[in-house]
Amino acid sequence: MGALFKSHSSSVTAPQGFSAAGVFCDIKRLGTGKGSSKGNKRDLALIVSAVPATVAGMFTTNQICAAPVKLCAARMKGGTAQAIVINSGNANACTGKQGFADAVAMSESAAKQLQLPASQILVASTGRIGVTLPMANVNNGISACAKILGATPEHAAHAAEAIMTSDTRVKQVAVEFKLGGRTVRIGGICKGAGMIQPGMSATGARPAAIPQGLHATMLCFITTDAAIEPAALRAALSEAVAHSFNRITIDGDMSTNDTVLVLANGLAKNAGISMAKRQDFATFQSALSHVCLELAKLIVRDGEGVTRFVTVRVSGAQNFKEADAAARAVANSVLVKTSWFGGDPNWGRIIDALGYSNATIVEEKVDIAYSAPGSKKRIHSLKKGQPTKTPFPQLCAAVAAKEFDLHIHLNLGKAAAVMYTCDLTEEYVDFNKGDVSDPTTLGG
Repeated sequence: MGALFKSHSSSVTAPQGFSAAGVFCDIKRLGTGKGSSKGNKRDLALIVSAVPATVAGMFTTNQICAAPVKLCAARMKGGTAQAIVINSGNANACTGKQGFADAVAMSESAAKQLQLPASQILVASTGRIGVTLPMANVNNGISACAKILGATPEHAAHAAEAIMTSDTRVKQVAVEFKLGGRTVRIGGICKGAGMIQPGMSATGARPAAIPQGLHATMLCFITTDAAIEPAALRAALSEAVAHSFNRITIDGDMSTNDTVLVLANGLAKNAGISMAKRQDFATFQSALSHVCLELAKLIVRDGEGVTRFVTVRVSGAQNFKEADAAARAVANSVLVKTSWFGGDPNWGRIIDALGYSNATIVEEKVDIAYSAPGSKKRIHSLKKGQPTKTPFPQLCAAVAAKEFDLHIHLNLGKAAAVMYTCDLTEEYVDFNKGDVSDPTTLGG
């Protein structure tokens, strides 16, 4: 963690003026998938700011996007929001006009309970695609949630639980730091374990924003009490997402519902952050980027059936677009990922994935190595396109670790890219295949 900020015990309720809650309202009905079959698990959450907050968002670039994504993207134009209502167990995607009407109705229901304008309410959903929302249950949940809002770490944890689907644990992070003598906090919760390879942009339009070029559902909700101008908040979020959520993959599938939302209510009373105030903006950017990256890594570590967390580092490419293509090809290769699960340092599968990527690859120049996370000590399996004399047991030991870095040097230029990924296991297949004779086992 950067020296400028330290961790906080809560998440979305850590910043001043934010409250949250999560309740069970039985949204997970027949056909909502085994990931949602967890008994009376909380399935609806509210996150509320005491005052209107500056808002920024990033949304899936999947051409098929859910009703709440469409609604939120439109409401970004207003520049402010005061609450977010989220349900799990139902994606409200591919539900046509009724789905959009239901998303609007969710915001209106929350607005009524919170005594706020509906235009100040943002909506997010996750779960099975193609099933209409049980709105009576949703409305009951919103009513119940509004009555128990609180600002404790427990309230934040309940909200984090309520947005989960196939996740096995809550995912939350918070930090605090100083700006102009004022204590500022940023907190976030997220969910995601399958259907993960986000490529988000500020409007949901392609291409997704990634640095230096074009770049189960994941949802992320971030709160901060920082005072920050809208343009600065949008820029900071875009940069943070480009280096975090847009850098992860579990199975290569981009969801219809991927969403990141941040609310900044200004109650820390710091001098307003703008792009012109470079030092303050850089401090805020560093903290926001840290929160996003830590949350993104938690998603990969909790991937469906995952036993290994792998950081794929490609360097020496001709340009960023090619470095990114090479990294994604390896990070998403089924053969590469299954070999990691078996503890096999199979460089042949890795160089094969590089070869069919859209990157320029010269076989005689490729180096492949392994290391412990962040370590400079590398164990090479390939140099200049040829296998090294490193003993096979030593290579196996390198990939036997639960976390390791894979280093690929193309030796063709100066561009680099990184992807955070995982192995592929029998458990992932078993979890997602379902049983058509039992609709409750079918995923989203």
